[in-house]
Amino acid sequence: MAPKVFIDGEAGTTGLELRQRLEGRNDIELLSIAPERRKDPAARAELLNAADMVMLCLPDDAAKDAVSFITNDKTKVIDASTAFRVADGWIYGFPEMHKGHRGCIASAKRVSNPGCYPTGANALLRPLVQSGLLPANYPVSVNAVSGYSGGGKSMIAEFEDTAAATYTKAAYRIYALELQHKHVPEIQKHAGLRERPIFTPAVGRYKQGMIVEVPLHLSLLPGEPGVNDVHQVLTHAYEGEHFVEVVPLEKVRALKTLDPEMVNNTNRLKLYVFGAEGGRQARLVALLDNLGKGASGAAVQNMNIMLGLPETAGLA
Repeated sequence: MAPKVFIDGEAGTTGLELRQRLEGRNDIELLSIAPERRKDPAARAELLNAADMVMLCLPDDAAKDAVSFITNDKTKVIDASTAFRVADGWIYGFPEMHKGHRGCIASAKRVSNPGCYPTGANALLRPLVQSGLLPANYPVSVNAVSGYSGGGKSMIAEFEDTAAATYTKAAYRIYALELQHKHVPEIQKHAGLRERPIFTPAVGRYKQGMIVEVPLHLSLLPGEPGVNDVHQVLTHAYEGEHFVEVVPLEKVRALKTLDPEMVNNTNRLKLYVFGAEGGRQARLVALLDNLGKGASGAAVQNMNIMLGLPETAGLA
């Protein structure tokens, strides 16, 4: 019998993407709730407890409520909100985090899906910190730009609905100017940083796709590593991975620019190390789809692992 999967919040941006990725699969049974009953706690609780796997695509408080509705010890949960990303008892849903992390996800009942920006930032930072190349107290800065779909339905309306009062013609804008973005604790914890990183996000006038950057002063790191050293650490960390690719240096050096939409509609995460060998600086870059490896694609990957299905199912 195929495992039953219920998406709570399927009308939202991530929920819609997730449903599209799961529809038509014959290795799961997708449960659904009638639109008029989506806000009925009893109806939701019934499905939450009937499912083998629940995918929460809700605001933080609603996600916490949904978890509290689950009264059995059978239902597994993947939460796409920020509610549990640094919480005790929840496994962080980045399978490539380290070589044994898939086993942690496979045996987990509660998994928090990573944020889109932290997926890129942590993929770059964690291996460097774990290897000792980057000290945990290094003053890290993370600069990033995302397509406007990362802001959900309200931001999509800002950029697409010309009749809306909030419609904007801005080509590019920065935000989180108070340096208190909700992703910062997630980046700090899972990258293994002792100091709070500076995070400077921005949004551009395009729908989806994301570039996350970490600039490094190599001359300030122990032993003054070079670009090759940084690249080697990342390559070793993700060797053999299906979805995470460290682009070879010879290909990186031939590039003049990067398109943030390049891996859209995939679950891919591409990592680049820019900088002249012998130079004293490096520019680390992660490229991903904020709706793919940054959201629903990662959720499907985690679901596959937790249900014992092929990890790439539905993500080709």
